[in-house]
Amino acid sequence: MMNKGKLLQVVIGALAILMLCAGTALAKEKVRIAYVEWDCAAASTHVVKAALEQMGYEVEILPVAAAAMWQAVGTGNVDGMVTAWLPITHADYLERVKGDVEDLGPIVGGAKLGWAVPSYVTVDSIAELNDHADKFNGRIIGIDPGAGLMRLSEQAVKEYGLTKMELIEGSDATMTGALGTAIDKNDWVVVTAWSPHWMFGVWDLKYLDDPKGILGGEEQIHTIVRKGLKEDMPEVYTFLDNFSYKDPNQLQMIMAWNAEPNADRLENAKRFLKENEEQFKSWMK
Repeated sequence: MMNKGKLLQVVIGALAILMLCAGTALAKEKVRIAYVEWDCAAASTHVVKAALEQMGYEVEILPVAAAAMWQAVGTGNVDGMVTAWLPITHADYLERVKGDVEDLGPIVGGAKLGWAVPSYVTVDSIAELNDHADKFNGRIIGIDPGAGLMRLSEQAVKEYGLTKMELIEGSDATMTGALGTAIDKNDWVVVTAWSPHWMFGVWDLKYLDDPKGILGGEEQIHTIVRKGLKEDMPEVYTFLDNFSYKDPNQLQMIMAWNAEPNADRLENAKRFLKENEEQFKSWMK
């Protein structure tokens, strides 16, 4: 007959095994999401991270260049991304990996690329820039050289014959910094721009007309995932398939929060989920 001490050891051992097995069963795989350091991309990616973490997943987000982002999804090194500008801006990237990725559709519409100026600038069209190049110091303030917007902007410089203007490479931060400095001085400035973007909520800006249509029309921001995600992580796939904003203003609002001094992107993402609980729940169905 087993004594009480021995019985207690057996019971404790059995409970330990049960707890270990339960922990293994409940453990969820790490989710890896790539993004580019654009304000819209960072905002959406942090919302996804916050949501998936609340669903019990460990989430790693990886800031990379646009080309590397697409390649990473195509090779399966990451599970997906929520910042594909289609049908124009990222068309070339999609073409290279289309057999290895799945397009889950748009998270928001009404996206636009273009060149923007403060509303007090009296120029209204890209075609007019050469005639006023001196007022702009001969510069078009751009972003990172790997961006689709920069590729299209280089084409626009050629197509419009802007021989007196130079497209300046930089980043989102340097572009908005130059824009803010110019506006403070009431100077003329033209920047490569896109919306949704927080700068349209901070300053009174306008897009320049693009009569040749080089910078494209309205676009959508899509979710792209690696092939096989549906089978490997069905819950994550369902979430990413459902993830979307009600309208562009939601995304622009998060971006405005992130633009505030000492802002924390992840905390702002959690704030968004808390303030839009029913929407968050709908993404998990």
